[in-house]
Amino acid sequence: PFLRLLEAQLQDQRREHEKEVEALKKQVSAMEEELAEQQQAFLQALHLSPEAQIDFGHQQEIARLTRENLDLKELLEKMEKHEKKLKKQLKFYMKKGEDSEASETTVPAEKRWHERNMQVAVQRKEKDFQGMLEYYKEDEPLLIRNLIT
Repeated sequence: PFLRLLEAQLQDQRREHEKEVEALKKQVSAMEEELAEQQQAFLQALHLSPEAQIDFGHQQEIARLTRENLDLKELLEKMEKHEKKLKKQLKFYMKKGEDSEASETTVPAEKRWHERNMQVAVQRKEKDFQGMLEYYKEDEPLLIRNLIT
């Protein structure tokens, strides 16, 4: 069982790493496109009068800020949606914890210990969440242990 848990965690980490790599590839691609657009705009601006260059620069900056603003709005919406999802899960687990505490008074100690270990294994497999808490990757085991206790 312990080896399966470790294997599952390793697979989860591998999937997370692959997702991060894909996201970084997309980010690099987007930056390359933006650089090409900026180079094109720069070449166009060289052929304009100084006043037109200033206007052109302002237009480019407005366009860039508009794109950035839209990206931030999209990110905010994703984060709010994720926050709602996490709040629902928190309520579910808190209710589940209250229910299990109420039933623990009638369950023998050995069985309670086994049930707690099973809950820990399930919770560790469901750790695909991100957001609401900032931490260093190396502190993750400590954070998980503290959350469980």
